Amino acid sequence: MRRYSEGATALFLLLLCLTSNRSVNAQSVLDSTPNLSALVDFDRSQSDFKVVIHRYEQDRAALYRRYDVSLSPVRRERLQRFYADWQAQMTALDFGKLNHEGQIDYVLLRNRITFELEMLRQEEQSVAEMAKLVPFARTLEELQESRRDREGIDGREAATVLNQTASEVESLTANLKSNPAARIPIKAVDAERAARHVDYLSRMLEGWNRYFSGYDPLFTWWVPQPYERLQVALESYSKQIRTTYAGDAANGPVMGDPIGEEGLRAHLANEMIPYSAEELIAIAEAEFAWMETALVKASEEMGYGSDWKAAQEAVKNLAVDPGQKPAVVLEIEKQSIDFINEHDWITLPPMASEIWRMEMMSPERQRVAPFFLGGETIQISYPTNDMTHDEKLMSMRGNNPHFNRATVHHELIPGHHLQGFMSNRFNEHRGLFGTPFWTEGWALYWEMVLWDAGFPRGPEDEIGMLFWRMHRAARIIFSLSFHLGKMTPSEAVDFLVDRVGHERANAEAEVRRSFAGDYSPLYQVAYMMGGIQFRALYKELVDGGKMTAREFHDAVLKGGSMPVEMVRAQLANLPLTRDYESKWRFME
Repeated sequence: MRRYSEGATALFLLLLCLTSNRSVNAQSVLDSTPNLSALVDFDRSQSDFKVVIHRYEQDRAALYRRYDVSLSPVRRERLQRFYADWQAQMTALDFGKLNHEGQIDYVLLRNRITFELEMLRQEEQSVAEMAKLVPFARTLEELQESRRDREGIDGREAATVLNQTASEVESLTANLKSNPAARIPIKAVDAERAARHVDYLSRMLEGWNRYFSGYDPLFTWWVPQPYERLQVALESYSKQIRTTYAGDAANGPVMGDPIGEEGLRAHLANEMIPYSAEELIAIAEAEFAWMETALVKASEEMGYGSDWKAAQEAVKNLAVDPGQKPAVVLEIEKQSIDFINEHDWITLPPMASEIWRMEMMSPERQRVAPFFLGGETIQISYPTNDMTHDEKLMSMRGNNPHFNRATVHHELIPGHHLQGFMSNRFNEHRGLFGTPFWTEGWALYWEMVLWDAGFPRGPEDEIGMLFWRMHRAARIIFSLSFHLGKMTPSEAVDFLVDRVGHERANAEAEVRRSFAGDYSPLYQVAYMMGGIQFRALYKELVDGGKMTAREFHDAVLKGGSMPVEMVRAQLANLPLTRDYESKWRFME
């Protein structure tokens, strides 16, 4: 059978999909029962490159499932070949024959592949830095790789490998425990990364063992005892690594993994942000200063003079009683929608208002997410009966109605819920390029819009809305400073408490969530910077007389998730080249 290089078939199919661009009325495709002809016309106006994106995404996901051994050199090499092949195929494509939407997707995919290759390079470097603590890793990784290669198993040989590895791990543990002074010199963050990989190897072995155990008679006869011994050894070793090295972190209750200046440059390039980390911190500090001035003004109106922290304390103590929080959410949601409709800012699909739901957040979840979370279901953070007295008070104070003045519309409409509603219906293929600068930036942008239009009803609301806006500026400062090695997680907690007014437990939860590894390193930066980007784009296109506010906001949501610079290229119909690089200095 003839073999084709990856991506070739998808790119050939692309040529069958070239279509003309048409404008479609927003309302006709957003009604609860949309005009089907309008939807067909809308689809014909979409990207020539959409089928290519879908093929890339499916092939990449398939390789991740097949080569599932985390940090393995075999996996890295296979993914590098995959990305290089796609780069070659894209270079051979006639960029000029794509429609403008297709060119946008081409630039986005090219940018994404460049980023993926850089992440593989940095992964290889990280593995090398922790390798001295896990010299046995490849031995165990090869067991799973052999299974994925559909090879058979020799039970006696497998038992020998497990037994020898258990002895090696036990010896490493004993050395760390008995002679900490002679430990391997390695940074605390690399030690934590090594401990996490040891934990991962243990979980990987569970699946490997489950595949053979009970089904292969010789495996089942030879392997159980060495396997159990090794699992105990791995658990003890990961604990000992943390015990031995965590003291160097000086990070209090939170351990993070800073990516450094080089890592930040790669992530900023992927997000199409042509600013350095230091420049972004300077922008955040200027925003911070503006908010401190606004807080003093609100404080004076409340009778607290320039002591805005005292005014903030008074606002925190206006929390409603337990059980009343859902009613507060409903009231603010209605006020937000009425306010938006009065200004004719955006098309609101009736179904979006109909289907959103509320749930209460568990005490366990509130320890890492002490404030509201949103989307189609808004998750309400408020105290439960089994919390301690201090936990109850902190949860209530941090989620008072005036602080909620910003969080409800941020999470629901026109924020994340409306975003998700639209993203699931229009240009869904751009989910591959999902970025918090679009997602969180959009929701934060609306906090700015509603503030400027007079949504706060008095100084208490202003204090509440400014708390969140200051929080987002602080996120830029502490997260980038952390990744640059200029601030520890414990210092970030102090910063949130001292400069923003967080409850300490809430600040610890916020920092823990920021550095736990579940978010991209720029996620916390993206709220305010994305909001600033959308605000600059509105000024350029709406204030510049090129679009109405409704046309602008509808177009952003229908265009799908992508770096805001590409939103600008789409809405302003800017010319693109196959080697387009980020250049929009949105603060100048």
